[in-house]
Order: sequence, then C-alpha cells, then structure tokens
Amino acid sequence: MKANKLTPNLEVRNIKETVNFYQSVLGFSLTMAVPESQDGIESSLLADKEYIYALVSKDNVEIMFQRSDSFKQDVTLAKDLPLGASVSFYMEIDGIESFYKAIKDRNTKPTELKTAWYGMREFYMNDNNGYILGFSEKNE
Repeated sequence: MKANKLTPNLEVRNIKETVNFYQSVLGFSLTMAVPESQDGIESSLLADKEYIYALVSKDNVEIMFQRSDSFKQDVTLAKDLPLGASVSFYMEIDGIESFYKAIKDRNTKPTELKTAWYGMREFYMNDNNGYILGFSEKNE
C-alpha cells in the first residue's frame, strides 16, 4: 500500500458555522461545498441554502466537514458515537507566536503556549464543534 494523503472528515452540527469558524479564526479558504439538495458542487456558501458537506484548505492542509445526519448515514461505524472524539488534529505552522496572540485576542481560550518536552512550541484549542486543534512550530 502506498499512502498518498490524509484528509480528516469531521462530523459537524452546522456546515456554515463551521466553515465560518475555520475561515474567520484560522484563515482557511472554502474549496467546495455540497448543498442539502445534493444537486451540485458550489464554490461559495449561499445564505438561502443549507449544506451537508464542505472542504476547506490552507496551504498544505485540507479538512472536510460533513453534517451529522449525512455523516452518520455515510460512515455507519459512527452511528452510535457522539459528535467529536478523543483525537487532536496537530498542525505544524510558521509564526506560532503571532498566531497565538491573534487567537488569544479572539477569546478562543487556547491552552498556554509552551515548549513541549519533545522540542515543539505548541498550544491547543477547541474549534466550534469541540474538536481539539493543536498548533506547533519547531523551537529553534
């Protein structure tokens, strides 16, 4: 087996709210969205539509979001599981000091920015669905 790429697909309550969080707080861009009608792929979220899926990206990171009802229908192993999980999504970034200050100023309640025992400067925070996001930078 050759592994080419890993893109997490997160079960979320509301696509628009989640995309807004990742765009406005973390600087991601919407790549595509699928409306509730499932009659096409859209490049922007319209106010008068509901969505079941979206893909966002920033630099080399992609994340998929799928509305809970659709997610549980497609990923049947998640049928009886609660939203969220005991997992963290750990992203290595550049400019962690300034990013941390910007995040902290947005009242997102991140953990303390610290240097971990393995040498990474890092902090964690929750997204709007309760998923744990970790951000790190090599401590040089």
